[in-house]
Amino acid sequence: MLCYLIAMFLCTLKVWDLDETKAACGALKNNLTYAMIFAMLLRCDIRKVLRLGPRMLLGFFSATVTIMAGFIVAFLVMKRFIGSDAWMGLGALCGSWIGGSGNMVAVQAALNISEADMGYALVIDSIDYSLWVMFLLWAVHLAPRFNQWTRADTSRLDKVSVRLEDEAKLNTKPATLQSLLLLIGCAFLVSAIATKVGAKLYAWTGFSDKATWTVLFVTAVALFCALTPLGKVAGSHELSNLLLYAVIGLLASRAGLLELGNAPAWILTGFVVLAIHTALRLLICRLLKLDLFTAGVASLANIGGTASAPVLAGSYAGSLVPVGILMALMGYVVGTPLATLCANIMRMLA
Repeated sequence: MLCYLIAMFLCTLKVWDLDETKAACGALKNNLTYAMIFAMLLRCDIRKVLRLGPRMLLGFFSATVTIMAGFIVAFLVMKRFIGSDAWMGLGALCGSWIGGSGNMVAVQAALNISEADMGYALVIDSIDYSLWVMFLLWAVHLAPRFNQWTRADTSRLDKVSVRLEDEAKLNTKPATLQSLLLLIGCAFLVSAIATKVGAKLYAWTGFSDKATWTVLFVTAVALFCALTPLGKVAGSHELSNLLLYAVIGLLASRAGLLELGNAPAWILTGFVVLAIHTALRLLICRLLKLDLFTAGVASLANIGGTASAPVLAGSYAGSLVPVGILMALMGYVVGTPLATLCANIMRMLA
């Protein structure tokens, strides 16, 4: 958020010429975005995700579906206040609230969303998300009563958390110069290849657009590489964060602060999304007998990602932190395609 606001402030002061820098910014942004997606997904070993078990996977994906439903309903309710084109900014925010900031940037690239709409998305992502984290942390002490209300059984969760914690202790290699050089080279190689392949796939299918196909290709390659020894090379987390900050700075360099005049209506729209998500989650938890840990961490793994889901998981028990991390990584995988789908549904309803 600070990266975005500082760059927007400098753009508002006209520190650089928008026309002169447009070509360079466009070329840098796309290549950095695709490289970031690759580095981000290298940590997601699908085999470990599947080991979470059906109930936790169901908890995660039910949270994802209710968030998508919240965006669609909130757009229908609020579009007269935020504009019929708001589906673009909400689509980008949906990417963040299913996966993370990297997914938001990926959706922006896939749908060619304007920098001004991205500014609104980041405002909601900062304010509404922060209050949601506070609420979920406050609700931890309600777990016994909530689990009694839903009649949840937590025995399998305890077994999974212990096994994942033992595996995490075995993989503590530090990032080195060699590992970072390898990851940077692979990330930009995949980015370059994906740009060509994405154009070919779009020309062959005629469906969607080139950027969407490029993002999907990068995602598929990264998930495959995560199953190979490359997925165990230390430094992918640090590299993906570095690339993410660079892309956010580039996006914000094209948007001025004066374009955020309608921020209160957008912030209210975010709260409408969370209200619908909460109501539907309570109903699902009751029907499926989900415990509060699974419900809360699944929600925050979507909305908060790896930055906050492990924190909430750790507030229940230290052994549960790996569960929060894996759920958040799963959001990275599904965030971009599902948010793109949600954005297209809102576009049809505009």
